[in-house]
Amino acid sequence: MKGFTTKMVSIIFLCSMSAMMVTAATQPPPSGGVLPAIVLPAPDQPEHQTYLGIQGKQSFTIPDIDAQIVIVEIFSMY
Repeated sequence: MKGFTTKMVSIIFLCSMSAMMVTAATQPPPSGGVLPAIVLPAPDQPEHQTYLGIQGKQSFTIPDIDAQIVIVEIFSMY
């Protein structure tokens, strides 16, 4: 049963990765431009939701975060 679970998790992971690759932008945002709307899953822990200012949401976008400044680090993976 452990081998079956491992295989299923691997298949789900690979499928989700291929779906993300299909939805990726073909060009990076221009310098000084605005990031596209990225929908993120809300954390399960209520204290993490409170920290981000997104209480009661299933998902959120970066502008939803209750902060004056949000730093986003983007990694180029080629």
